[in-house]
Amino acid sequence: MDDLTRRRFFYRQGAEIYGGVSGFFTYGPPGCALKTNIIQQWRNHFIIEEQMMEIEDTNIMPHQVLKASGHVDRFSDFLVRDSANAKTFFRADKLLEEVMDKKMKEDGVTAEKIKELTIVRNLADGYSKQELMEVFEKYNVRCPENGNALTDPEPFNLMFPTPIGPEGLVQGYLRPETAQGIFLNYKFCLEQNANRLPFGVAQVGKVYRNEIAPRQGLTRQREFSQMEIEWFVKPTAKDTPKFKSVKNLKIQLFPSDKQLSGQEPIEMEIGEAVAKGMVNNQTLGYFISRTYLFLISIGCKAQHVRFRQHLPTEMAHYATDCWDAEIETSLGWLECVGIADRACFDLNAHAEAAKVDLMFRETLDPPIETEVTRLTKAGGVATMKAFKKQGKAAKEWLEGIPEVDLKKMAEEAKSKGKAVRTVPLAEGATELTFLPEHLLIETKIEKQTTNCFMPGVVEPSFGIDRIFVACLEHSYYQRAKEAGEDAKQTRGVLRFPAAIAPYKMTILPVDQRIPREEKYAEVLKAMREKIASLGHSCTVDDSTATIGKRYARNDELGIPFACTLDFDSLKDGTVTLRERDSMEQVRLPSEDVANVIHEICWGRRDWKSVQAQYATFTKN
Repeated sequence: MDDLTRRRFFYRQGAEIYGGVSGFFTYGPPGCALKTNIIQQWRNHFIIEEQMMEIEDTNIMPHQVLKASGHVDRFSDFLVRDSANAKTFFRADKLLEEVMDKKMKEDGVTAEKIKELTIVRNLADGYSKQELMEVFEKYNVRCPENGNALTDPEPFNLMFPTPIGPEGLVQGYLRPETAQGIFLNYKFCLEQNANRLPFGVAQVGKVYRNEIAPRQGLTRQREFSQMEIEWFVKPTAKDTPKFKSVKNLKIQLFPSDKQLSGQEPIEMEIGEAVAKGMVNNQTLGYFISRTYLFLISIGCKAQHVRFRQHLPTEMAHYATDCWDAEIETSLGWLECVGIADRACFDLNAHAEAAKVDLMFRETLDPPIETEVTRLTKAGGVATMKAFKKQGKAAKEWLEGIPEVDLKKMAEEAKSKGKAVRTVPLAEGATELTFLPEHLLIETKIEKQTTNCFMPGVVEPSFGIDRIFVACLEHSYYQRAKEAGEDAKQTRGVLRFPAAIAPYKMTILPVDQRIPREEKYAEVLKAMREKIASLGHSCTVDDSTATIGKRYARNDELGIPFACTLDFDSLKDGTVTLRERDSMEQVRLPSEDVANVIHEICWGRRDWKSVQAQYATFTKN
């Protein structure tokens, strides 16, 4: 597999001719086409089918944006160093996972010990600094290269800082995720959606993280691509009618309690998981299901896809529930998608930092009549006069406290002659004494025509490069050798679904005599133009290799169809069309080929229907 991806230039290390730098990769022609097609399949599956909006925000973000989001202060991983050489360092959680994996494979290890090590491994990326120190000491985790002791874990911020402007006076960062750009533009997208909830906004683009120890190819990079969705929803209305369409879908789930007890994942209908409270709400369950269907649509094998719930130690304090779509690869279970109910945290943070109102105003029809208790105008004036410079802040504080507390203060002042409270003022918390005339209140019936709230967010976040890796591995297989073939030769095939294959078809003259014929160029030109007009790419392989070898080398690129032109093609305009996996062929008019390919790529028909329509072709 590694040989194939390098030899056919699916991807290689960036700046490889200079020796390269860890964590940076270049996609070659077939890899770039495959990645583009995966993204387009994602756009069709989510943005178009779910009627979402898509934006493109900047790659460089100013300091204040990422300060508000928490990235400046908390976007860190723990790093440990070789105590004898500070230039040798490791990402602490990944090193711990590797050590646990090795210990589980040691001779004589008991089932009980494996269970213990599995729990530690599952908790690795959720440990605090102190917990990591204790676990490293307990299991004698040392520098894997030489056995030296390791330093205490230290936080390392993963963002790339960059000065903005010739003076460098504005601090910026390469964005660590695409999500923040969506939150910054939520207000404007809401306007474009006629101020209605729920709705989704998506963004696809590059993100940058200064990984401590990038390794394992495309799976841990410093520059990579994300596809992210922010689905804005009323926090108290997370049920969705769309959930009915997926509720009976069976998915492999790995809830947090199973992880903490060292048990195996379970298969369950998503409807049952939501009903039992394992998955927090229908909207989250719906996006888990839609993510599963997307991964299957691009060729991931169902038995090797699972959804793992975040442990309590992993989950952000504001999050309601989080699940990761993990795909099993040669590197183990690889986290490829994160699906999180982020509640209202991000919008609240940006609203407060930017001093912008991001609240959603829901029109109530009919209006709601409610009994409200408020500070009277006279009470407000008396408060302002009594506390002078502090008066405005004191009045605003009284107007902002819960009605129950305001009533208690008024009753206390009336019975005791005063009510003493600690009030947060500009100079700090200050004790103020409120008299009865400051606490004049009135209760009346008010009509409420709007309900204001900050929308909640469900966020599916897709790592394109990891999905790309999983797609390659799940699609790869080796075809049985035919009689007379070299025993050492490997006939690798990439079984990509037609929708994401880098090239949809290759055109092959059956031998070198065909291209010499004048009619060949005419037929070839017509076929290529028709296929291109339908938005698909194809290649031509007119090399001197045998037709069998040319089939084989296009199979390993994952090209689903091969169209062969022979002398009959030049006479009657018919060609043979070969399907990659079955290697079966049909004979059809050359002008039909483009439409057949187009309909298969869009899922409107399959190969069996093509075989039923056209005559089977067999070699003489």
